[in-house]
Amino acid sequence: MKLRVPHTYVLLFSLLLLAAASTYVIPAGQFDYIEKDGRRVVDASSYHAVPTNPAGLDDLLMAFPLGLMTPEVARIIFYIFIVGGAFGVIAATGAIEAGIHLLVRRAGKYQQAVIPALTFLFAFGGGTFGMAEETLPFLPALVLLCRSLGYDSLTAGAVALVGANAGFAAAFLNPFTIIVAQDIAGLPAYSGLEFRLAVWAMITTATVIYVARYAARIKRAPEASPVYAIDQQRPALAANLNHVRLTARQAFVLLLFAAAFVMLILGALRFEWGILELSALFFALAIVAGPVGGLSFNLTAEKFIEGAASLTGGALVVGLARATLVVLSQAHVIDTIMMGLSDLVRHLPSEISVIGIYLVQVLLSVIVPSASGQAALSIPILAPLSDLVGVTRQTMVLAYQFGDGFTNIFTPTQGYFMAGLALLKIPWNVWVRWLMPLLLMWLAIGLGALLLAHAIKFGPF
Repeated sequence: MKLRVPHTYVLLFSLLLLAAASTYVIPAGQFDYIEKDGRRVVDASSYHAVPTNPAGLDDLLMAFPLGLMTPEVARIIFYIFIVGGAFGVIAATGAIEAGIHLLVRRAGKYQQAVIPALTFLFAFGGGTFGMAEETLPFLPALVLLCRSLGYDSLTAGAVALVGANAGFAAAFLNPFTIIVAQDIAGLPAYSGLEFRLAVWAMITTATVIYVARYAARIKRAPEASPVYAIDQQRPALAANLNHVRLTARQAFVLLLFAAAFVMLILGALRFEWGILELSALFFALAIVAGPVGGLSFNLTAEKFIEGAASLTGGALVVGLARATLVVLSQAHVIDTIMMGLSDLVRHLPSEISVIGIYLVQVLLSVIVPSASGQAALSIPILAPLSDLVGVTRQTMVLAYQFGDGFTNIFTPTQGYFMAGLALLKIPWNVWVRWLMPLLLMWLAIGLGALLLAHAIKFGPF
């Protein structure tokens, strides 16, 4: 009998049960937090035991709704609904499909360059302004584009999620990781830029090659796709591209669509837009694009609701992913885990302590999916610890950057990643099976870069 892979919800609930069970074993403890240059960070010398608070049945059952109600999670969930609604409206105008078919016809012999070029662009976005949640609105259009070019929906996810995450993890300018961590560690802002740029180039090159080779293999043999059955259930594409014509109304909708993405990038780069502003942007796009594309106001509203409703399962999974962190936080065991991991590093020989710091950050990223949150928790502890074990603080920040970033599109507790899979309608286990060779490659390149950084005393200190 063939073993069935558990549903994503079953996997996440199993992780929640494991987290709840761990609260009966791991002692409760806390660090005190202090304000440093406007940031709330851990006081590394303040760890102390607190009364135990293991998760009961009521805590277990309330973890999911509490996860949904967490402000940052709620923002992501409603962002998903609004993006889904906007694409429901735009899809109803036929503009995206007509525009993509026009692009495919015009691309001609250069079609093979589309996937590598787009993957590189997303990696550049991740490396510069920390592109992550911003990838989500691109996914529905990329699915249409990739399928029109003869690829699959997994290729679409690879282009955006994998491309952006490669850049994010190996970033050279990312303000959400580098600047935050360097500031907490007392390092000059953007110091070590040249070394980081070289690592970004290596990671990006490996990623582009991996994604492009996969795409080429699927184009030769579509049935070999791990999401072939899923893609067969999607709306059929036009059989004859020559019969698809772009109307004037659809052209205006595409102009609005393009303008929205230009505003998304400018807003993120120049005005530090977050999910709230991006949600408002796509809501405005839906309101305007429907009537411009020839839909009545009533039909625009109906298509918006249909688009949002189609992503309900994926939106709710973000709250279930956060439930694990809710249980661990309420039991006060996260700081204990951090303290235990740092103690392990403290007793490692100097030559391999950098590997220990790297592993600490990789493990920590599973229970603290926020990059800035992981920095606030770990850097104040690991910065003085790295001084003691002979690792430069710059190398320690690099270990944090890699440890936090590489697993972002692997860990089921990462909200935006699970939202991306929901938009793609790809099960987590299917994605992980495809990603694993690349993830191991990333981790190996990261380890090599850290060993080199340790050997050259990557600084200034």
